[in-house]
Formats: sequence, structure tokens, C-alpha cells
Amino acid sequence: MVETENRIEVLGARVHNLKNIDINIPREKLVVITGLSGSGKSSLAFDTIYAEGQRRYIETFSAYARQFLGGLERPDVDKIDGLSPVIAIEQKTTSKSPRSTVGTITEIYDFLRLLYARAGEAYSYVSSEKMVSYSDEQIKELIIQNFIGKRITILAPIIRARKGHYAELFQQITKQGFLKVRVNGEVQDLLPGMKLDRYKTHDIEIVIDRMAIENTEENEKRLVESIKTAMYHGENVLMILDQDTQEVRYFSRNLMCPTSGISYQNPEPNLFSFNSPKGACEHCKGLGTINEINLKKIIPKPKLSIKNGGFAPLGEYKSSWIFKQLEIIGEKFDFKLTDAIETISEEAMQIILHGGKEKFAVESKTLGITKEYKIEFEGISHFIKNQFDESNSTSIKRWAKEFMDEIECPECHGSRLKKEAMYFRIHEKNIFDLSSMDISDLSLWFDNLDKNLSEKQKIIATEVVKEIKDRLRFLVNVGLNYLSINRSSKSLSGGEAQRIRLATQIGSQLVGVLYILDEPSIGLHQRDNEKLIHSLEQLRDIGNSILVVEHDKDMIERADYVIDIGPKAGKFGGEIISKGTPAQLHKEHTMTAMYLNGEMKIEVPKKRREGNGKFLKLTGATGNNLKNVSIELPLGKLICVTGVSGSGKSTLINETLYPILNAYFFNGVKKPQPYKNIEGLEHIDKVIDIDQSPIGRTPRSNPATYTDVFSEIRSLYTMTPEAMIRGYKAGRFSFNVSGGRCETCEGSGVRTIEMSFLPDVYVECETCQGKRFNRETLEIRYKGKSISDVLNMTVDEAVPFFENIPKIYRKVKTIQDVGLGYITLGQQSTTLSGGEAQRIKLATELSKKDTGNTFYIMDEPTTGLHFEDIRVLMDVINKLVDKGNTVLIIEHNMDVIKLSDYIIDIGPEGGKGGGEVVATGTPEELIKNKKSYTAQFLKKELL
Repeated sequence: MVETENRIEVLGARVHNLKNIDINIPREKLVVITGLSGSGKSSLAFDTIYAEGQRRYIETFSAYARQFLGGLERPDVDKIDGLSPVIAIEQKTTSKSPRSTVGTITEIYDFLRLLYARAGEAYSYVSSEKMVSYSDEQIKELIIQNFIGKRITILAPIIRARKGHYAELFQQITKQGFLKVRVNGEVQDLLPGMKLDRYKTHDIEIVIDRMAIENTEENEKRLVESIKTAMYHGENVLMILDQDTQEVRYFSRNLMCPTSGISYQNPEPNLFSFNSPKGACEHCKGLGTINEINLKKIIPKPKLSIKNGGFAPLGEYKSSWIFKQLEIIGEKFDFKLTDAIETISEEAMQIILHGGKEKFAVESKTLGITKEYKIEFEGISHFIKNQFDESNSTSIKRWAKEFMDEIECPECHGSRLKKEAMYFRIHEKNIFDLSSMDISDLSLWFDNLDKNLSEKQKIIATEVVKEIKDRLRFLVNVGLNYLSINRSSKSLSGGEAQRIRLATQIGSQLVGVLYILDEPSIGLHQRDNEKLIHSLEQLRDIGNSILVVEHDKDMIERADYVIDIGPKAGKFGGEIISKGTPAQLHKEHTMTAMYLNGEMKIEVPKKRREGNGKFLKLTGATGNNLKNVSIELPLGKLICVTGVSGSGKSTLINETLYPILNAYFFNGVKKPQPYKNIEGLEHIDKVIDIDQSPIGRTPRSNPATYTDVFSEIRSLYTMTPEAMIRGYKAGRFSFNVSGGRCETCEGSGVRTIEMSFLPDVYVECETCQGKRFNRETLEIRYKGKSISDVLNMTVDEAVPFFENIPKIYRKVKTIQDVGLGYITLGQQSTTLSGGEAQRIKLATELSKKDTGNTFYIMDEPTTGLHFEDIRVLMDVINKLVDKGNTVLIIEHNMDVIKLSDYIIDIGPEGGKGGGEVVATGTPEELIKNKKSYTAQFLKKELL
């Protein structure tokens, strides 16, 4: 037992492609699992160790609780010993909700809300004076002090500046026993049937008491009772009217402006939450933006007539009700549907756009008769707005959104909060000011906060500020100092989201936990790698075990223990080929070791490509943190866009350049970030973007269906003589529709047996033995293989099998070329690693016929790739460029950067300190630049 205390023992792991492996992993150490993409690293770390940890945790619940949770399947492993509680920090990007921000994920915003609710100082949004609040005792003292010897009227305000006749209200007040009210500054007796002008605004107060203030016990008692009654009816606010001067003073238990009398509710943390109805701006519901109709999108060409499609949402003239209504409006305002829209009168346009209901008569001069017409028109812009707000259909919403712009909410100006929340300040800043700062600036502000707080604020804020500072420090340590805490989490990259979760975990300071991370260095510049490794070492040093799946050279060198899985990928991997310290790994002859010790390396090309002499020029890009950036992209080259995390690479390429090209070639709907001009679009003929999103989230999705090669294979099977005799169509060979599939398992090959207290069990379907199709379908064979046999083939087997069918051959050959020969055509997409999914996307695009003028954009294609996989991938990309295409890659990996023909380095820092072009040119030219961080690391690779 003592022996397993300092290690995790895994015996007989057979998940996915693992070949019954046994391994001892030291605890409280930084352990890296490395190996080729698809060799089984994630299968060991996540699908075996993490899955077992999760299952054990759920097993601790009662049988009653487990039936609601749904059990977890026991991983295919004989035994795991010495397992601590497990926390996985994966790359899965965080919530896609527009309400989730960096502040809400890290809990910094929750602490800020608490800080403002307890230590914030309120100011009036009318007079900007500091708000005051009193207890009943203080109010009594102030009244005696200020009004001694005077006659006063105590009033309870119930209506403030609102329209209405208030007959029922006066009746109610009378029933409660009051005799007088003050209406619009005038005291009146309550009379039966009393009411006001309903179209004017009124102020109404109940007269609670009229008394002279004397310093006697009797008088004081009466005053206390009157204050209580007034507070009850006036909802914690009362007014004192000096009968001599007619001056009014307000007193409130809540926060109140001494001049104007407006009062705020006492602040609670949810007043500062844009996810709570108490705090969210009512106009934009806490989103900070609203959608507004853009007339230029409804009438793109005012010179066109209505008949020729001048109104974009209506299109050209059709014999429909809406055009008949427009003809009637034309009768009234004297225009025809063939007139240019710009000639139609303002009044008529108001009705066309915003609707109207009216009847009118038109006299026909030729016939001498009068015709009655009736307009009942909703208005084009009203109709679009209603469809957007109320329709349940995504496609209709998308259609309506084409004619709208997303603009900053005019009420809250993007702060997402109610007006009151914005007038609580600490050291002259409100909560939105702090949320908008970069994390590095925010850290500084909190460091200097102590000397700017009052003694009372210090006592309240000490603990909360300590928590906020800690969390900010952890975010800075994992290289995220350029983010602001109101940054939407859906705009984060996979690596950023993972590092935020890592910072949150470091912040929780747990001990004795096993953390499993999936390539935390993704999207991180070499410069920030050091900070990340240091953060992981900190986690280890307080007594945790860290297990990292990683390909990064620095991370492998700094690990305490390295496990190398291989030798190849897929069914040729799944074995442990070396384990030990990094120094021991160097002496081995595994592929990882050979790349680490320099026996193998990705060669730098002898000379850089010249390109085709044409350029794509983008000028004046100012989105997010870009500072009026202009770039010139030489076509026919391999271009790399580099720079530290948060410098503006994704804004420039994914959010500015790609949407411009996509809109130009394919009418894409995504609006690019602001820019001045683009030139040279005529030199390319299409754009293809290959990003990191997963290719399928259901077990029915597989590489064959994603690359569309399965449609071709099904068509091939319908052409076999037997299928033609039987009259089978392509649907017969699909496992997703009835007809040819096995109906017992509905084409999935396995049956799910639900166990009420235990996890669901998957068993092979006894009818089709896991083949997915029924007997008749499987009788159709091509070269002796049934459709099910084809799905179980690896890509390497499929290439020679289909070599005589060009359409299929081209697609499977490309999958093989990107280094995925080991996967089977029917492998479930859910079991593919991130790197594999991205390469399948790449293969899908590469298998399409390229024109030699295509512009490819890739965002970190090396994600999840081993050194050897990068070499294979770069061979494919280089072939593409050699044919004349342009490939633009956003990348931090030096092996890719050193192969590029042209580099654009954005920076110099992240966030506000970035957004400029630091250097451009070939790698050889770039390394001469003193300001570029990329150049410092690239120098080591080239020299």
C-alpha cells in the first residue's frame, strides 16, 4: 500500500487504440504525455484516468441521486490505483452565451459586485451629489434640530411625475383614514369622487401629520409614530414641508439625493449583475447591444423602382398582397411602382416603412367615379423588426438580421447595467470602468487602491480586494494580461479559455488533486510559455499531481517525467515506447527523442518563393485593438501572421480579412471589423477558411460522411449489377435512414441497454453483429467487399482499393496525404482528437479542385500535432503553394514560421500594447528586427 502512495498505477488499459498497457505515473510531479497525433495520449489521460476519476466520484452519490445523473461508463481498464480527485482542464471552448464573460468565469466580476455593493459610494444621476441614507432615529434628530419651533407637514410621496386620474387611489387613501393629500404642491382635502386630469403628469403625497416641533417627550413620541407611518406609505421615503417657507426636504432609509429627492434601493450585489433583472439595462436586457433597422440595407439602390426590386426584402414585383398595398399607397400619394424610390415623397415613405391604417377615396378623372381604398399596412421595417423579435425560426431571424445592424445600446452605452448601478463609485471609478480595463491596468489600480479608501471602506473591502488581486495575478501569470474582464467568453480562443480555467483552478488553491490538461500551450507565444510552465510548477509545488498532454519542446524539457506513446498513430500506436525523465528520453530512439536531440528536424528551405508578383492590400483596419493597420499580402506565397497572444492577429485575419473575402466571393453575412479599403481581390478567385471547431458531435458522423466520400461510395454501390437488378438507390446504403440499415440498432451497430442504477451498457447489436446494415444490403458487394467492410477499412487500405474510381480516390488519397492513413472511414467523429478533426477539414478542402488562385486561411493548424505530423502537414501545404495558391497561417509554432516565405509580426505586446505591425519580410529579414519577440525565438531556429 505504501508503494502506491506516491504513484498512480494503471493496469491493462485498452480504451480506443491502447494495447493493454501498464504504467506507473509518479504523483505530485509534472508529468508530460507526448507522442504522435492519434497515438493514444488523450485515450490514456482523458478517456482512462479522468473517466475513471469521474466515475468514482459519481459512485459516491446515493443510488437515488445517480439515477438522475446518468451513470458514466467504466473505462476499459483492469485496475487503477492511487487515483486522487481528478479535475480536467480541456480545450473545449467555454460557454457560447453572450452573457458569459472573462469576469464571470473567473469569479472576479462576482467579487467586484460584492465590493461595489458593500463599499461603493452612491452619487445622484440628477445632481451628481453624494447620496445619503438615514435611520429613523437619525431622521428624528435631524427634524428636531432643523425645525425646532416651526410648524411642519409630514408627507409620504406615493406618485412621482406620472399620468393618470387616480380616482381609485384617492378612494383607497380615504379608506385608510387619511383626510388630506398634497397634489402637485397644493394641500387638498380628500373628497368623494375626487380625480385628476389623466393626460397630465402629477405628484401626489399623503399628508400624514401636521405638527409644531417642540422639545418635549410627548412631541417626540408623536414624531416617531408619524415617521414610521410616512416611511410605510412612502416606501422608505418621507418629505418634510416647512409650512412657513413652503420648502421641502427629503429623508430616506434608502440612498437618496438631498436636492432632487430621487432615491436608490440599498445596493445588493445583483444590482451590478447584467444577468439579473435587478441590474440589467431594461433596453438591451443586459446584452449591451441592440439590433436596429438599417435603411441602407432595405433600400441599397434608391435609383431603382419598387417594381425592379428597390426594396431588398421584397425583391422584384410579384402579384402578391404586399405589392397591391403598395399600389394603393401609390394611388394616395401619387406615385407608380415604376418610379425611382428616391422620387417618392417623405410622407409616403413613412407609411411604406413604418405602416399605417386609413381609408381614402380617389376620383378617377377618366371615368368620373370615386373609388374607395383602404390601407392596412404593417410597414416593411416594422415587419422585419417583429420577425426578428418574435419568430421562432432561426432562418427567418437570420433573414431579418441581414437588414439590421448590431449597435451599442443607447441607454446603457454598452455597460449592460441600469443607470443607478453606474453611479456607484470607488476611487472615482464605476464597475463598468473597471471591467473595461486590461487586466494588467486593473491589477495596478487595485495595487494603488488601499491609499484611496476611507477607514470604513478599508475594513469592508480588505478580504474582497485580496481575492480579486489573487485572481488577477493568476491571469497575468498565465499570459492573459491583455484581456479585459468584460470580454465575451465566446470570443476567446481554445487556448485562452483553457488558461482562464487554469488560472481559476490555481486561484482555488486545492491540494492533493490530479489535474489533467490538454495542450495548454496552444495559442501561446514562446515568450509567454515560461509563465505558463511556472504556473503549472506552482500548482505542483503546493501538493498536486499534474498530467499534461503536450507536444511543446519547452514543456517536455521542463517536465519531471515524460511518457512517450507510439510508435505510430491509430491502430499502429497505443503502446508505451519510453518513459522516464527528459534526460533519459534524449537517449532513446523514439521519434519524439530524435526531434528533441536534433537527429531529426524539419529542414529550412534553401530559398524562399518569389510569389506571383501580385498583392492583396488591406488598409486602415481599426477593429478591437488594431491601430490603423495596413498590410500587403504577397500572393503565391506561404504567409505567416505571428505575434504574442492578444496582439490582434485574429482580429486582423479572422475578423477583418476573412469576412471581407467571404462576403466578396460567397456573399458571407458576417460583418468585418472596421477598415478603410481593400485592393487586389481580382487576383484571387476564392477563399477557404480552415478553423479549429470539431467536425461532428454525434456518433453517426464520421470521416467518410464529413468529407462526402461516403456519398460517392454509396453511388458506386448502386451501380453494381446486383443493386441495379434489385433497384437499390443510394438511400439503401445509408445507416441514417430506414430501408437498408439494421432496424434493431437503427444503423448504429450497437444497442444501448439502460440499467436503472448502473451506467448504460453498450452491446454489439445481435441482429447485424455491429455491421449497421441488414442482410439484403450486405449481399451487395464491390470487389468482394460489402458497404460495412468499406466503413471498417483504414484510409491506407481504401487508397489502393478505390484507385480506379477517381472521385473517391482523390478524397481518400488526400486524407492519407495529411497523415491520417491510420483512421478508419467509419470511425466516429467523437473519438477523433482535435488535431485529427482539423486535418480532416483540411483534407476535405484539399480534395476539391484548386484553381491555383485560391486563398487559404488557417488558424494554428499545428494544434495537437507532433513534430513529425507537422512535417507531413507542411509538405501538403507546400504542395498547395507550389501550385500557385496563397496560404496564410496564424501561428506560434517556430517549425511552421521558419518555413514561411513572408512573415507579418503583429505586436509588440498584447491588448492595448499591441495592434501594430512590428515587422514584415522573410524569416531572414525578420530576425534582424530588435523590437520583435518572434524574431528572438526564430533566430535560434535559423542559426
